Amino acid sequence: MSDLRIVRVERAVGDAMLEQWRYVHNVIIPADPLGLDAVRERSTRYRLENAYVGDVLVGCSTVRPPEGEDAVATVIARVLPAYRRRGYGTALYENGLAHARVLGARTIETCVLAVNEDGLRFAGKQGFVEVERYVLDGESDLWIDLRRDTAA
Repeated sequence: MSDLRIVRVERAVGDAMLEQWRYVHNVIIPADPLGLDAVRERSTRYRLENAYVGDVLVGCSTVRPPEGEDAVATVIARVLPAYRRRGYGTALYENGLAHARVLGARTIETCVLAVNEDGLRFAGKQGFVEVERYVLDGESDLWIDLRRDTAA
């Protein structure tokens, strides 16, 4: 998998990388499509990264820094359907996990849209267990929060 390149999304170089991150997010999570302004705002709070094979965009990730007494960080890896089952998700996830650990995370969470069976299967293989199912106010899509400790 030496052909995978993970690059931090930098606003300073313009909106192209933000747009790419947004594209992957919106393909994987059509229930919560984001506009460019929302992605710009997220990039000020979270670590956003894009994954490429050569110059081809294959995925993206988000790391939300640790919060609370349990130092819970959120790590989300997304891979476009055409590029799954090649190890790219694992590489994205491990990269995000390493960053969360540097920030002091002791517990890791992720969130998966319930209809994303590939995402749920992937999370299970990474040691996550379900902690909550919910529907956001005014919406109908089911979300699943999953958790694991960083040592798992």
